[in-house]
Amino acid sequence: MNPKKAGANAALVAVCVLLTGQAKATEGGGSIYPVGVENYGCCALPPPGVYGMVFGQSYSADKVRNDQGKTVTPSGFKIRANVIASRVVWVTQERIAGASLAFHAIFPLVNLKVAPAPGVSQTKKGLGDITLGTVLGWRLSDKMHTVLGLDVYAPTGGYNKNNIANIGRNYWAVQPVVGFSSMDKSGLNADLKAMYTFNFKNRDTDYRSGQELIADYAVGWGLGNGWVLGVGGYLYQQISSDKQHGATVKGSKGRVFAIGPSIKYDSGKGWFLTAKYQVETEVRNRAEGEAFWVKAVFPF
Repeated sequence: MNPKKAGANAALVAVCVLLTGQAKATEGGGSIYPVGVENYGCCALPPPGVYGMVFGQSYSADKVRNDQGKTVTPSGFKIRANVIASRVVWVTQERIAGASLAFHAIFPLVNLKVAPAPGVSQTKKGLGDITLGTVLGWRLSDKMHTVLGLDVYAPTGGYNKNNIANIGRNYWAVQPVVGFSSMDKSGLNADLKAMYTFNFKNRDTDYRSGQELIADYAVGWGLGNGWVLGVGGYLYQQISSDKQHGATVKGSKGRVFAIGPSIKYDSGKGWFLTAKYQVETEVRNRAEGEAFWVKAVFPF
C-alpha cells in the first residue's frame, strides 16, 4: 500500500491504519484530546481574573499494537511530535449555584514527523485544533476543589486525507468534563480529571471515530516548601466502535494506561510549574510511546 494514497490519518498515529489495517482505534488511532496533559491543580479555579498557561509536550513512539497487543509495525516506524500550546483562562465575577464561572481557549502549535518505514517520512508544522470551553468551579474547602465543564474542539488544524502526517483531525468534537483536586502544601495532593468525548464525522473520509472515556490523574505529597513529588498519567478507553460509510469498523476500540513520575513547584506568588514523564502500557489498537510534559501557570 502506498501511504500517500491512504485516507485515514490522525495527528499522532496516522499510519496505524495505513500500515496494517489491524490497529484502528479512532480514525488513525489518535485522540483529539491531548491525553495526559493535566497534572497537579488541574481542577482548582483561581480567584477572578485572567490567567495564562503554557504547555509543552514531546512525544515519541516506535510501535503500534493491535487488538491482541501484538506489534504490527515494521522496523523503522517512528512518530515524533513536539507541541507548544498557549491557554488563556478568564475566571469571571459571576457565580452560578455557588460556583465560579470561567471560560478558556487553547491554541496548540504542532511539529509532527511520521516515518512509517525506512526512507518514507513526512513532517508537518502549524496550528492544531483549537479548544474552546466553559467551566464551573466550586471551592469545597481550603484544600478541596471540583469543576464541571464542557469543551468544544474545532477542526482548525491542517489536514489532507492523502497525507501520512496531519496536525488536525478534520472533525468537530464535544467533551463534557468533571474534575477534582485536593491540594495540601504539606500533605496529600490528588487530582482527577475525567472526560467523555463525542466525535463528529470526518466528511472527507466518511469516518466517525468512537466515543472515548479519558481520565488524567496525579497523586503526590507536598513537602511544605512549594514542591510536590509523586506520579501521574492517564487512562484511555474507547467506549464505542468506529464507523465508516455507515458500517462498524471491527477491532477499533483502543485503550492505554500511562504512568510516570510527576512534580510541581508552587512559588507562592501566583505562578507554578508542573512536569511529568509518562510511559504508555497495556496498549491496544494504538501507538505505544512515551511523553514528557511541562506546564507553567501565571496571572496577567
